[in-house]
Amino acid sequence: MSTVPAPAKDHGRAGRDLKAAIGSAVVLLGAIGLSLFFWKPAFMFIVAAAVCVAIWELHKGLLAKAIDIPEQPLMLGGTVMVVVAYLWGAPALASATAVTGLATMLWLLRRGIDGYVQNSSAAIFTLFYVPFLGSFVALMLAEGGRGGAGLDDDGVAGIITFILVTIASDTGGYVAGVLFGRHPMAPVISPKKSWEGFGGSIVFTVAAGVALVVLLLDGDWWVGVALGAIAVVMATLGDLCESVIKRDLGIKDMSQVIPGHGGLMDRLDSLLATIAPIWLLLHYAVFT
Repeated sequence: MSTVPAPAKDHGRAGRDLKAAIGSAVVLLGAIGLSLFFWKPAFMFIVAAAVCVAIWELHKGLLAKAIDIPEQPLMLGGTVMVVVAYLWGAPALASATAVTGLATMLWLLRRGIDGYVQNSSAAIFTLFYVPFLGSFVALMLAEGGRGGAGLDDDGVAGIITFILVTIASDTGGYVAGVLFGRHPMAPVISPKKSWEGFGGSIVFTVAAGVALVVLLLDGDWWVGVALGAIAVVMATLGDLCESVIKRDLGIKDMSQVIPGHGGLMDRLDSLLATIAPIWLLLHYAVFT
């Protein structure tokens, strides 16, 4: 007796299972909120775990093109990078990144000559894309020192600001795109991303940036405008870059580890792209 596979469920213009997506988001944001408000180092465990899962997803995706990056040194080095960035700052992060890159290239020597350039290049790309950019989250959290917690801590307030403006960009783009999207921004790369959605991202993100900088960080309004503008541009570029990667690899989602969202990288793409410039702006315009 043959079995006919059930057709994929149509989620309409939303393109996803909204109930599952909202439920997953609530759980993830709840875990992040609890760690930030009660014990900051616990948030570093979440970041390190996210880095390892993202590396695993990229390894899995790259195999579709017969590219085999070494997970072990990247995961170990990525975890070290997050920890040293939190404890000792940007110079330590730069050193840990260099050491991890060299160690990964040496690790690949064990496999021999065939495919060395391809695999080592993809490994260094992964090193930069995931643990290096992700470690800027640790730099942001360390802005308030390593002993505090809650909204009175600059690092915690900075992390919340960073997360919320990035969510505002994604949410504004999603809502405006679903309601008004008519003109594709990059039809070959991401058919559902529209210029109307980008406009919605700008409105939501700048408004969120001003409100968060003035009310939460006690900064100047113009910093909020700059923050919103930076966030919306970088978040959009991050989303497009990840879309290009998936299309080149011939996959729809990096994995299915987050119900309603797909892979972790499908959620981290905007966050990874925005964290470094946001940290730089807040470090010199608000925290210093």
